[in-house]
Amino acid sequence: MGGHDAGSQHQFTGIAKYFNSYTITGRRNCVLATYASIAAIILFFKLKPKKQKAVTSS
Repeated sequence: MGGHDAGSQHQFTGIAKYFNSYTITGRRNCVLATYASIAAIILFFKLKPKKQKAVTSS
């Protein structure tokens, strides 16, 4: 029937061991990486130094 298949073991290697769609831990890691990426982009644009206007003598 439907639901979690606890009988089969998935043997992942490399990055797929931590980021996969078959295990709860893998799904959680994908979500956390997505949230961290979005937060990093927001912080980058908020903390980026502002461009100053050039001072011209008249």
